[in-house]
Amino acid sequence: MSYATASPLYACTAAPASDAASAAGDTRPDAVRGELTLPLTLRHAGPRVVTVRYELLGPQGAPLTLVAGGISAHRHLRAGESFPEPGWLNTLIAPGRTLDPTRRRLLAIDYLGADGRLDAPLDTADQADAIAQLLDVRELGPLHAFVGYSYGALVGLQLAVRHPHALRRLVAVSGAHRPHPYASAWRALQRRAVTLGQLQCADAQGLSLARQFAMLSYRTPEEFGERFDAAPEVVNGRVRVAAEDYLDAAGAQYVARTPVTAYVRLSESIDLHRVDPAAVAVPTVVVAVEGDRLVPLSDSVALVEGLGTRGQLRVLRSPYGHDAFLKETDRIDAILASALRIGENA
Repeated sequence: MSYATASPLYACTAAPASDAASAAGDTRPDAVRGELTLPLTLRHAGPRVVTVRYELLGPQGAPLTLVAGGISAHRHLRAGESFPEPGWLNTLIAPGRTLDPTRRRLLAIDYLGADGRLDAPLDTADQADAIAQLLDVRELGPLHAFVGYSYGALVGLQLAVRHPHALRRLVAVSGAHRPHPYASAWRALQRRAVTLGQLQCADAQGLSLARQFAMLSYRTPEEFGERFDAAPEVVNGRVRVAAEDYLDAAGAQYVARTPVTAYVRLSESIDLHRVDPAAVAVPTVVVAVEGDRLVPLSDSVALVEGLGTRGQLRVLRSPYGHDAFLKETDRIDAILASALRIGENA
């Protein structure tokens, strides 16, 4: 039964003409957007009415793969004819790559809370439940694969536990079954920076500082040693180190696109995340980055051990740490090629 006809609370908007074109044989890798308003009982905040905004890229009938990134990611994966602005994963979503939009149908969403309008505790389970309803109501069918990076990996794990019928295979990159206490401490301090900014009526400055703290946890000392090994300067009577321009730019870019409430609630969501690895009911490839300061290799090993015969571990060494998924394009593509090929033969 379609939820869309079962309850008046469900409302769909999309561009069905684009899907019709695909069904008629038009296989151009262009995108169509839509949204679904639905009732959802949030794990920590009770019943709400929420809106899931999504984008589909690629021909109808091709294997459907959901791609989900960190809390800064969104539904726009790649620039195209309909939506020419750069996507957050342009380099991995390309002809000839594993996530080739001419051979796969790619789905991505804006996370619940990403627009800053949902000021309530959010759980990764809430994101998974929303995705499951989207797949059902829009009759997209089960996912051939879910490729999740960072926060997206956490959501994928929840989907595999709570809605195993909704996906056939999971690739979880730089995400585990629980947050590491060290990483949670980093995020708690970032949220305190936001709070201090709000107390000073300087929301943007607080959010910028939080993002700059985050950049230190995403990358590695090795990368900073290579990029910023220059003597400090004295500017207007203050000492300024080589990395500060980079950090300032990262903070300013983030503030320009992220509501404060969205940042706080999605950051909290990472720390609320918990799954039992033994309850993950689909084949899962776990990709760990050696040197990732937020998701240590030991946590990925523990996850794979808990998965038993359903789990495989791939380890990547990269100076980019937690951001390796976004920077190590060729190496990540090779891992995805192997993982999704296994899924096709499963």
